[in-house]
Amino acid sequence: MLITLLTHATELDKHSNTGQLVMSVLAMQGRVNCQRVIWQRKVPDADLLQRISSTASALVYPAPNGREPLTLSQALPEHIILLDATWQQARKMYNHSPYLHDLGHIELKPEAPSQYQLRRNQREYGLCTSECVAELLRINQQPELAERLDTELALKQAR
Repeated sequence: MLITLLTHATELDKHSNTGQLVMSVLAMQGRVNCQRVIWQRKVPDADLLQRISSTASALVYPAPNGREPLTLSQALPEHIILLDATWQQARKMYNHSPYLHDLGHIELKPEAPSQYQLRRNQREYGLCTSECVAELLRINQQPELAERLDTELALKQAR
């Protein structure tokens, strides 16, 4: 599994950003490859565009009206993209990134509300980046790694 965190530049220095947590936890193991790409409105990352064109890819983001999200009863695509940003930033990133529009959309349906307390969630049942990755890991039959990510998020919030 390859995960790309498409990160809004303003998130890089925020203590409340959980993308960095994902990067550090997943770097400690070899089963999931996680990369961070800084989103640029006018110049999309060439490596990301190449990866999208050559690898089965999907985006964790609500499907636009009239489009059905991918069903998660089957295996996840090899490459998954997450928008690592606030909900408002993520909406702008999506709208200004036409290369994301044709991808299949994965909508995560958590069983419980987000436990993330470092920022106010702006959507009911919205998850932070690390919670999204933990859900994907559970779907991909890696519950121990998902639990480790959840534990690290709880520790981060306790500090």
